[in-house]
This record gives sequence, C-alpha cells and structure tokens, in this order.
Amino acid sequence: MSHTLYQLEGCPYCEKVADRLDELGVDYDSVWVEALHSKRDEVKRVSGQRAVPVLVDEERGVTMAESDRILEFVERSYA
Repeated sequence: MSHTLYQLEGCPYCEKVADRLDELGVDYDSVWVEALHSKRDEVKRVSGQRAVPVLVDEERGVTMAESDRILEFVERSYA
C-alpha cells in the first residue's frame, strides 16, 4: 500500500483525516500509535516528530503532519 496514516485512537484530528480519505476512496494502512508521545518512536522515525496524524504517501513521495495540511493535500491530490 502506498498510503500510511499514523493515528491515535480517539484523536479527532486523526478521525477527520481518516474520514476524508475514506470518502474519497483512498486506500491506506492505519498505524495505531501509543498515547504517550515518548513511545511514538516509529512516528518520529518517519516524520521527524511525534504528533499525529501523519500521512505518508509513497506514491507522491510526501510525508506530512497536521490535519489541516494533510486535508489540503488530499483535496488537491485525490478529490
């Protein structure tokens, strides 16, 4: 799969991104992260920071954080 969404259960920003990806029919893998920032090593390795959501779009060579930025990118790329 060329899309990966790093997200946290119960995170409204993550849910907003996941819902929009679903609405647009974009297939993605979910990686559920730990609630504690200090345990989000995989997110840090991928994006350089520990906040979620983080979208990795291998097809376009993009890794980005912050739900509003991700949604803008998704709209431009897939809507």
